[in-house]
Amino acid sequence: MRIMVINPNSSQSMTRHLREVLEGVKRSDTELTVTGLEQGPQTLECAYDNALAVPPLLELVRRANREGYDAVIIAAFCDPGLDAAREVSGILVLGLEETTLHVAAMLGSRYSVVSMTDQHVEHKHQEIARYKLERSLASVRPLELTVAQTDSEPELTKQRVMEVARLAVREDKAEVLVLGCAGMAGYAAEIERQLEGVVVLDPSTVTLKLCEAMVDGGIKHAKRSLYACPR
Repeated sequence: MRIMVINPNSSQSMTRHLREVLEGVKRSDTELTVTGLEQGPQTLECAYDNALAVPPLLELVRRANREGYDAVIIAAFCDPGLDAAREVSGILVLGLEETTLHVAAMLGSRYSVVSMTDQHVEHKHQEIARYKLERSLASVRPLELTVAQTDSEPELTKQRVMEVARLAVREDKAEVLVLGCAGMAGYAAEIERQLEGVVVLDPSTVTLKLCEAMVDGGIKHAKRSLYACPR
């Protein structure tokens, strides 16, 4: 199978980081293309950045359809342009946030999301409500780091995640922890080893593995109404 993973920003470092992590977990029969935007925001730090990323993102989704890919993954934990991408696509399109939040809700009674800043926290609450998964939400806790820092400063990021994770487990009774940024790809296993009985989810890995299974099963989004092709 062929899967295109789109990093919807122009950070070559983050795209390279994603590629290295996902190449290490993909199936041997999966052909993976991990690409970013040639032009667009360097990272997605706010709603304005997200909006700027959508037009070039949709062009890559169209390209994946033309070139015979089986699925597309939008690799940002805010799912920019996800609905529009599904409208213009005849192949499966998954977003990191929607996919991972649904998985998190299945794995324990309460989940917490580790996010970037206070501004991101408010966005996450709105997005979680949109996906109708707030009932299982224990908390959204900020690292007070930028998206760029999660990619460029892994040791600082892991230290802050551990501090926030322990608060989420102790004070919010979280059983599942979601690393709410693609810049933290590959960090989950190390963090989970230090949190007894807690599941830590790396959205990039979770979404890729679920994507492979859905392609195998011939599963994709409906095109009748919600995701119907634009006239």
